[in-house]
Amino acid sequence: MPRPSNKRSKLGRFLEKHGYNRTQLGEMANLNRSTVTRLYNDSSYMPSGNTISKVMKALKRLDPSLKAEDFFDV
Repeated sequence: MPRPSNKRSKLGRFLEKHGYNRTQLGEMANLNRSTVTRLYNDSSYMPSGNTISKVMKALKRLDPSLKAEDFFDV
């Protein structure tokens, strides 16, 4: 398993820690590759409400206790 990188966003670090990659997130959340790359790598990126909703719906399948505030400044 790869080591979490400090260059990753909170979401990217969470996904790495739990063994998920960008492709899996894109498929689970039905997002395009460029959006997923920004979500995964860019800690300053603030996605749209729709994108946050898709990501959180996918992540809640993994852990229902997760909140958008865990990953995004909302």
